[in-house]
Amino acid sequence: MNQINDIQLKQLIEASLFVLGKPLSVKALKETVLADFSVSRTRIQQTLDELQLDYQDRGVQLVKVASGYRFQTQELLSPFLQPLWQEKAPKYSRATMETLAVIAYRQPVTRGDIEQIRGVAISSHIVKSLLDRHWIKAVGHKEVPGRPALYATTSQFLDYFGLKKLADLPALTDMESLHALFDKASIALDDDEDIDEDKVAIENNSSLDVNDNIMIDKNKPTTLN
Repeated sequence: MNQINDIQLKQLIEASLFVLGKPLSVKALKETVLADFSVSRTRIQQTLDELQLDYQDRGVQLVKVASGYRFQTQELLSPFLQPLWQEKAPKYSRATMETLAVIAYRQPVTRGDIEQIRGVAISSHIVKSLLDRHWIKAVGHKEVPGRPALYATTSQFLDYFGLKKLADLPALTDMESLHALFDKASIALDDDEDIDEDKVAIENNSSLDVNDNIMIDKNKPTTLN
């Protein structure tokens, strides 16, 4: 196996994180760009920790999310960076974000479970949009007549919202933290949403203590990949 000094190791890890379009874990780094070098996972982790310190006061920061480490801009800079992109961020309806919240906090759940909690039917395109976004996935089937699919969130969901694990989700009673979480998605009412559905607030159902103030139109931190 080839040897690599500390400076070269840091440079290679830093470059790898900049060029890849998704987070990299310690395991992934060791099995890809560092596969030909004699370097332990402990040493890789130490180098990542050093890089985080190097970037902590910079406009670009190295953050850890569910799938590994990635570079992204400081959140407070996002509004100023938006003019650099001509395309607008995708918009998500209140119904879509409420559905996502139910799945995140009650998973695994069926479509029927979601409808019972929200107190209103959900359209097929809501589930499809979350599946297409890779924020949720089918993880099995409930053993009841019809065997409906059970949905749960994905690592991509955690990555997008800057979470390392599901336990990092804010408490449902902590509205300020919940607002901060969904600040990271750009949300707007879809024209094709059923108007009665949009009028239904989750706060009216005691089993999920959040309300329609979940609607926020903000920008997420910009990843550098």
